[in-house]
Amino acid sequence: MLPEANAERTSARGRWLPVFGAVLGVAVFLLVRGSLTDDAYITLAYAKNLAVHGEWGIIPGSPANSATSPLNVLLLGALTLLTRVAGDPHPVVALGVLTVLCGAVLGWAWQRLGRVLALPPAVGVLGVAVVLLNPFVLSAIGLEVLLIPAVLLVSTVFALEARPVWFGVAAGLAVLTRLDLIVFVLVIAFGTPAIRRRLLPAAGVAVLTAAPWFAVSWFAFGSFVPDTLAIKQTQAGLFAPWTFGTGPVMYYLGWPVTVLVSFLPAVLGVIALAAWAAARFGVRWPEFPALGPVAALAAGGVLYYVAYSFIGVGPFHWYYVAPTTAASAFAVAAFGTWYAQARERTALRTGPPVLALGLTGVLVLCGAAVDAAQGLPWKSPVIFGNWASAADYARVGRELGARLNGASVASPGEIGTLAYYCECAIIDEFSDRGHAVELVERRIATANPLMSLALRVNYHWLDTSIAPHRPDYRLRYGAGPATGPDSWQVFSTAKGVGHFTLTREP
Repeated sequence: MLPEANAERTSARGRWLPVFGAVLGVAVFLLVRGSLTDDAYITLAYAKNLAVHGEWGIIPGSPANSATSPLNVLLLGALTLLTRVAGDPHPVVALGVLTVLCGAVLGWAWQRLGRVLALPPAVGVLGVAVVLLNPFVLSAIGLEVLLIPAVLLVSTVFALEARPVWFGVAAGLAVLTRLDLIVFVLVIAFGTPAIRRRLLPAAGVAVLTAAPWFAVSWFAFGSFVPDTLAIKQTQAGLFAPWTFGTGPVMYYLGWPVTVLVSFLPAVLGVIALAAWAAARFGVRWPEFPALGPVAALAAGGVLYYVAYSFIGVGPFHWYYVAPTTAASAFAVAAFGTWYAQARERTALRTGPPVLALGLTGVLVLCGAAVDAAQGLPWKSPVIFGNWASAADYARVGRELGARLNGASVASPGEIGTLAYYCECAIIDEFSDRGHAVELVERRIATANPLMSLALRVNYHWLDTSIAPHRPDYRLRYGAGPATGPDSWQVFSTAKGVGHFTLTREP
């Protein structure tokens, strides 16, 4: 059978992959919806504030620029606005819808990859599952961890199909998802001849897609880059002596099985990338498989990991999603293409690629087993470090809002879930621009000359005269059970029994 005919037949068989991705997205959301991390609730608080008040910030009346992913907030805000048709806003329902949509997009992307590369539909199933069943990904649902692989894989598809205009749209959406994804966009663009030859129109469309938001952000909020970068850089010491580069070892010491099943597919992808490069540039092979854009996706993941190891941020577990999902996607695509080639070429054996796909599949199933072992549904994520469970934080937030009766309170250090449920003025660097300005100025003063220059350009329009809000109360966390009035006992699988205490500020 001719490769073109085989590809067309494979494409027809794989048309159900978007439905598979959506159904798996439903299952994933039902699993994790009650266990969202505090940082996920920062995003949900932004979405609720945007949908209800039309404001960009965690708390009403206090503009902020601490949302790492503008696209994630905008999509969740729009979906939350739609839920208001039934009455109150429901950002968590909006998150469920977005999770399902991301699963469907992943399925669509793998269906398109399967058509071009003549992959069996089972390879697409594995490609979707390697993202949606990864414990590191599921432990950060609510953040942009599903948008990242979705927009990157769609960008790769348009590069593979030689569609520079649509690649530009997807590239612009990738940069809106996270500005640092520009690393992947550039590697894929320059690594794909069809895009490289029409780089100007592709870049122009990407700029038109992303520039409106960044213009608003630079002039209205005084920064292209969310304040989160400066905030997280000042928090890098929280993990000392661990850094982003050594972070996987830190996580391995606490969750060895989880780290293995989450990272080993990516390790296989890096090995496959090295093998592909050796074969592509070292062997004369007519009609070499068109894996270049997918290889560029994995190479972008490697470069991203190296870059993050040097910019001085801590090993927050969601930072590993972009490089691991990119490399894992290449592993699945490379092994699937190897298998498809072996079926077409008598000189190649099907056994080795079947073994490679089988090993990847076993790792994915082991990841699913780790997910299931956490409980059905989850009460806390697999990778978790917050002071309280989502349910306890929700209880404290509601009772705190009633207790404050309009007064403001200083955050104990974790703000997302409390702000979402308290609906009160809870103050820290994520919600109050005055506190963020102090951190930004400190970061500029302590950065090396090159970083300092970049930060000064980025914050050129920042209003540094904004004074930090002085709260009426302060909420403090302590270990052990609650002991007195204005104190709430909580539990975390990471910290055990603890309590929050409300005190008046002098």
